[in-house]
Amino acid sequence: MTPTEKIWHNGEFINWEDARIHVLSHVVSYGSSVFEGIRCYETASGPAIFRLREHLRRMLDSAKIYRMEESRFTLPALAEAAVELVRVNRLRSCYIRPIMLRGYGQIGVDGSRAPIEIYLACWEWGKYLGEEALAKGVDICVSSWSRLAPNTLPALAKGAGNYANSQLIRMEANIDGYEEGIALDPFGYVSEGSGENVFVARDGVIYTPPLSNSVLPGITRDSVLTLCGDLGIAVQQAPIPREALYIADEIFFTGTAAEITPVRSVDRITVGQGRRGPLTQKLQEAFFAIVNGRVEDRFGWLTPVPAQEPVRA
Repeated sequence: MTPTEKIWHNGEFINWEDARIHVLSHVVSYGSSVFEGIRCYETASGPAIFRLREHLRRMLDSAKIYRMEESRFTLPALAEAAVELVRVNRLRSCYIRPIMLRGYGQIGVDGSRAPIEIYLACWEWGKYLGEEALAKGVDICVSSWSRLAPNTLPALAKGAGNYANSQLIRMEANIDGYEEGIALDPFGYVSEGSGENVFVARDGVIYTPPLSNSVLPGITRDSVLTLCGDLGIAVQQAPIPREALYIADEIFFTGTAAEITPVRSVDRITVGQGRRGPLTQKLQEAFFAIVNGRVEDRFGWLTPVPAQEPVRA
């Protein structure tokens, strides 16, 4: 990670190295934070943040679920702060990480009296699963770890505590020689990757698990569903059994970090032709044409960042 100059904290910009919390902050012991990952893309007109309001709304929804509501900063105020964050750091493109956490002041499981701290940071970050993954695909496995059972942890919330499960999925996959793992839900249906939603194509139809399969409501997932409708690609939200992964024509991941990344094998069984399939490529081309500013932003997904200072080369 390459540090940038400024991080936004509770309404003020502070130096990168000053963004610190106490070791006894509630979040350290209990994982009591919610967060987002947002990409800002370079376009010919300058930097543009992808679906900023939708990401921030999801963070505020996650905070509400975890009883972490914070009235000091509204969604429009946070969106303005994110735009200014990219501008003051003079970045052409970057990854933005908003975080809401329970800070220092109360120890014990009930952290409702701990102060809420909000940070927004950004830095340059490349392709999450590797530069070649978007074209060549990745090799994945079905994890031995399941996703969250209903009424245990809220899968609709992007809470830090949920990602203990994600860490186990990803570490197991990497140790076993795979780039990523797919977890099943408690009933044995396909859920999602450690940090990505899953799409499966068969006979020209694309399927993705519904939110009831312990799935985070991904912003890129929603974007792909929109693109499918726009491009005339048949898509269904339906439960997917594990074995459907082995006979799929195409599989791809979606996520802010992963963007649209094809899968070339599952449990060492080749998916389709063992490379990016035509539907995946079609969706990639449509997605990147919009986010990189090569075509009209017909869905209103991009928030431009005013370049009032020279951007960093």
